[in-house]
Amino acid sequence: MLTLAVLVPLAAALLLALAPLGAAAARWTATGSAVLSLLALVSVWAGGGEGFRAVTEVPWIPTLGIAWRVGVDGMSLALALMSALLFAASAAWPMQLEGARAYYAWMAFLTGVSIGLFVTLDLIVFYVFFDLSLVGMYFLIGRWGHGEAQHAALKFFVYTLAGSLLILIGIIVLALNMPELTFDMRAIIDSPPLAAAGALPGLVFLAFVIGFGIKTPVFPFHTWLPPAHVDAPGPASAILAGVLLKMGTYGLIRIPLQMMPETFARWALPLAILGVISILWGSIVAFAQENLKRRIAYTSVNHMGYTVLGIAVAGSALGSETARQLALTGAVVEMVAHGLITGALFLIAGAIWARAEDYHLPNFGGLAGTAPRLTGAATLAAFASLGLPGLAGFVAELHIFLGAFGVYPWLAAIGLLGILITAALFLRMLRQAFFGDLPYERRGFTDLTTAEAAILALLLALVVLIGIWPAWLLALIDAAAVIPAIGAGG
Repeated sequence: MLTLAVLVPLAAALLLALAPLGAAAARWTATGSAVLSLLALVSVWAGGGEGFRAVTEVPWIPTLGIAWRVGVDGMSLALALMSALLFAASAAWPMQLEGARAYYAWMAFLTGVSIGLFVTLDLIVFYVFFDLSLVGMYFLIGRWGHGEAQHAALKFFVYTLAGSLLILIGIIVLALNMPELTFDMRAIIDSPPLAAAGALPGLVFLAFVIGFGIKTPVFPFHTWLPPAHVDAPGPASAILAGVLLKMGTYGLIRIPLQMMPETFARWALPLAILGVISILWGSIVAFAQENLKRRIAYTSVNHMGYTVLGIAVAGSALGSETARQLALTGAVVEMVAHGLITGALFLIAGAIWARAEDYHLPNFGGLAGTAPRLTGAATLAAFASLGLPGLAGFVAELHIFLGAFGVYPWLAAIGLLGILITAALFLRMLRQAFFGDLPYERRGFTDLTTAEAAILALLLALVVLIGIWPAWLLALIDAAAVIPAIGAGG
């Protein structure tokens, strides 16, 4: 089923590239392929099990130990499910496009390679999907974006490609230090090949942190993100923030945390400090932005800082195992929650652009009177993003900070300031865009269509469900979010 979840969208992309379909047929082909992938993943979830499940292995390059290996644990399954849902929502989002068939072909292609990255158990296949995701997003931004879209797409591609090359070097070093050459993630996790002593493990760890840090992104590797978001179409921004950024944090857990536990523990504190800097920097800079999309983009730096803090706490050798377990669970929940919440926020921004072709917040105001459904969706998403209790963001941040206070209490206390600033920036955004007097030039502003409202309702309903009843998601994640044993390296 996991192989189908990857191949169905790729087959849809090939069909869209070759068949002369109209815009509506292309849209529903891309949407349908994402839905089929989602159903395949749901069937794997329903099958239950512990550890890596639904494993399939077919040799690809046997002489190098490379194979088509797929399988999921609770963490990767949760991220794959969220990704498939967000791709279905983004593909179904109504758009007026030139070259619609090519747009939806790239959307379907990106669906397949993104899900493939989360379900693969082979490091080389992981790297292949990591790089292919850059190609799909490059074309979605560069061809269908606006403003300086081509420049933003090029900057995104070059930055993240440079990071992926560092990741490839790290992968090769890990594989070469195994007793027998292999790129099987399970084998490397079970027998970490590098001890913490010496310069080599530290350099490999640094390569992974920079490579995945660019993708996440964390300060100071985040500068490609705001222009990419501002100039991308709304659904592409939703995918970039909701899915592609998670490849960075997922990679941090799956590779350096699980495959280099001793080295990770040695450098956990600097990584935690980097996470807190990202929390504060992202929130402070977001507060200063008058461009709606740029403001949301910088909140992604802030929220990914929470995730990195949780991952760093989980990999530390300090504190109790319970605290570190809480932090890791919170980091994974944050990835899922951020994907749903920020995906919805960028779709809302896309709806505003479609009606006004403007993101400058001072040019708006009073939209609550003319667009109540849009206002309601934006308000709910904003409160979820600032961590209001009863919504998904609160569940994630509660786990992260409970764990962080048990390991790095002074860092956790500083990081809490980010929540206050995030609350201020979102409340200010809501006041600027939706309340006050309606400008004359916005009097023709229309509310969400039925299709737009339904898509946002689906995403935000899950945000509420996770907030008021998180047990089902926590049960799925906790089965996989196991703290690696320090001292396992050799």
